[in-house]
Amino acid sequence: MPFKHWTILIVPPGNGPTRTIRFGSRGRRALLAGAVTACLLVTGAIGILFTPYATPGARLLAAQNDRLRGELVRIDERLSALSDTLAALGTRDLQLRLLAGLPVDSTEEIAGVGDGARPADRGAALAGVAVAPRLPRPFLGRLGFGTRPDLDGMIARATELASSFRAVSDTLTRNFERLASTPSIMPTVGWLSSNFSQSRFHPVLHANLPHEGIDVSAPRGAPIIAPAAGRVRSAGFEPGYGNAFEIDHGNGIVTKFAHCSRILVRRGQTVTRGQLIATVGSSGLTTGPHLHYEVHVNGQPVDPLRYVLPGKVAD
Repeated sequence: MPFKHWTILIVPPGNGPTRTIRFGSRGRRALLAGAVTACLLVTGAIGILFTPYATPGARLLAAQNDRLRGELVRIDERLSALSDTLAALGTRDLQLRLLAGLPVDSTEEIAGVGDGARPADRGAALAGVAVAPRLPRPFLGRLGFGTRPDLDGMIARATELASSFRAVSDTLTRNFERLASTPSIMPTVGWLSSNFSQSRFHPVLHANLPHEGIDVSAPRGAPIIAPAAGRVRSAGFEPGYGNAFEIDHGNGIVTKFAHCSRILVRRGQTVTRGQLIATVGSSGLTTGPHLHYEVHVNGQPVDPLRYVLPGKVAD
């Protein structure tokens, strides 16, 4: 048979009277509801007291921690991107140094792999294949343990690359200037009537004499162009050579043009490759209109055909 009511006896210490409290069905429900409410209140209080959100200050600190965690993630991403950029610059730096003919240290960092790079990685960098950087990643874990990424090393690497790029740029600029000043085209269009020779029968003087250049027969007035950049160091009439002039191209190279009908440059003038400098003529000791063309290297005459690239003739 079900209980119709609960009875609670309260027995005080000593000889005090005993009290009796009876709960019917409605009282039992109220008592149970109160107990559940008390348990919920106690659980909520414990949750608040022992979590980061216990006080306003703790809530503010938790929010700041969340922001810092997000900043660390963004810093990690940026450092990773910087690592990849340094890797790509390292590969390009090596290729440019090889192109410029500059020495490459065998222990130099290649593509961000640092000292001790594997031969396969080094060969891939030489071939222009991207090499995965070997900097420790992610950085966030290292930051979380109180250490930091090697920012000083990355800054030092960036400084080295900047210095190397300056050296490459300077070297390539000098090489470009040297190539621009090296004779490489035939000064006029015509047919080769006389070669460079240590002994050739002179058609006017009727004697065997050295021929320190080449003769290119062409119509009178045909254009003569500069075979390279340089500065005119002399221009005028010379016995035997007629209207003649010389161009100093630097690096010990001097070219000479003779028997011109007109000289279109003056002493001290700077010329560029392909610039019109004179016209073909027959001044001096000649049997017909042609250009006598000489190339001197460090004061010694050399065969001008050595300084004409295949197919590179004036047109």
